Amino acid sequence: MNVQTLTVGAFQENCYLVVDDRSNRAVIVDPGSEGERLVEAIERSGATLEAIWITHAHVDHVGAIASVRRKWDVPIYLHPLDRRLYEAAGRQAEVYGVPFEEPPTPDHEFADGQHIKVGDAEMTVLHAPGHAPGHVVIHGNGIALVGDCLFAGSIGRTDLPFSNPPQLAASLEKISALAPETVVYPGHGMETTIGQERLSNPFLNGTARIVGR
Repeated sequence: MNVQTLTVGAFQENCYLVVDDRSNRAVIVDPGSEGERLVEAIERSGATLEAIWITHAHVDHVGAIASVRRKWDVPIYLHPLDRRLYEAAGRQAEVYGVPFEEPPTPDHEFADGQHIKVGDAEMTVLHAPGHAPGHVVIHGNGIALVGDCLFAGSIGRTDLPFSNPPQLAASLEKISALAPETVVYPGHGMETTIGQERLSNPFLNGTARIVGR
């Protein structure tokens, strides 16, 4: 499985193009901004786009969905508990003063434990609330697309509307139970591994506590 990182927009959000090398089919994860650039990257890959996966619906993760969907009529996947954020993303954009095009209505709902595919490669959905109510982590084939739950050396914010510190703490316990060699692809910053974060991330190794937990 090949993962291409595309860092976009004012928030420097990581969008991921995930390609199953065997079938040459792909999904795009969290297309947050710079729609034309993302469309060009997908075209350059030569892969057939199958779906748009959204880990959570904050504005910096959904701002280029409309551009991608206009080019390819593929289904959009989102956890139902984030529909409220998804529908309010335009208002989020106004607050932050960033360009935004309203995304189409999601086509399918993520669910905890659900198995989904990129081409022939199967992955699993983990509902991981805390940063956002409907936040999901998608893992399998040695990788984990963790959105804004976990970063290299840090964790997602819990001071945003609908965030929940105790829920994030519980989600992090589940994420940290993944195999140590799992490569972590976060919504911002550099990639890491579960094993590295268990050792060095203060919120996973017990040296720091989530405020409000």
